[in-house]
Amino acid sequence: MTTFAPQRPLGRSRSRFLGAVYARNSGSVMSRGLLATKSSNAMVVVSGFFEPVFYLLSMGIGLGALVGTVATTTGQEVSYAAFIAPGLLAVSAMNGAVYDATWNVFFKMNYAKLYEGMLTTSLGPLDVALGEISLALLRGALYAVGFMTIMQLLGLNLSWTAILALPAVILVAFGFASLGMAVTSYLTTFQQMDWINFVMLPMFLFSATFYPLSVYPEPIQWVVQALPLWHGVELIRGLTTGALSVALLGHVLYYVVMIAGGLVFTTVRLRKLFLD
Repeated sequence: MTTFAPQRPLGRSRSRFLGAVYARNSGSVMSRGLLATKSSNAMVVVSGFFEPVFYLLSMGIGLGALVGTVATTTGQEVSYAAFIAPGLLAVSAMNGAVYDATWNVFFKMNYAKLYEGMLTTSLGPLDVALGEISLALLRGALYAVGFMTIMQLLGLNLSWTAILALPAVILVAFGFASLGMAVTSYLTTFQQMDWINFVMLPMFLFSATFYPLSVYPEPIQWVVQALPLWHGVELIRGLTTGALSVALLGHVLYYVVMIAGGLVFTTVRLRKLFLD
């Protein structure tokens, strides 16, 4: 007589697997980070907001008086200030998210040993990843809201669709925060952290932030279009100028894939470092 071992319900096995990495308590990680930011480095967070503002005032208004109008990807003619402002808005979101998800995470992981302690509790690696990424996302969003307010005061939001730039900015910040934390989990020395600035600076300068993509030779254009910041710049520029197109959905999809990949890699890496 043939007997069969009882089979474990599929839903239960999935629940146990999820429970090993996620305790649904990422809010506690974020709350701890907010308290630490308030007590120690609040002024550092505030100071990071002003860099793109200074670029906008010096180049958008100063240099813009000499440049005149610039054509967007869709052929729309806008003032130079209105052209670079959404690019700097994307940069603002990127900077706020990346610095929180790299330098802060690196210190907590390698020197404070904070995550090692967290993962000895009921928290899982996905809780830690989501909590830290949410904290970085909040910083990027705060930068963006402040910068958009300045754009509105200067009359650089050219369409009602500019209000949609706020969720777009959060998407951009989320993408960079998740990818930044994933990359940081593989770094072990402060010298290696310089690689992050080495990557961010070319993206800032060459992602069609200050001039159209068309000024580059075609092979360079393909390289630029592969950069994550370029997709953020084009998405936000399309919304603030009212130049809507199907291509905007492609930019959104790029960041959705970026977020999913960053979360998966970060979760797997934290579990391997501290639980295996």
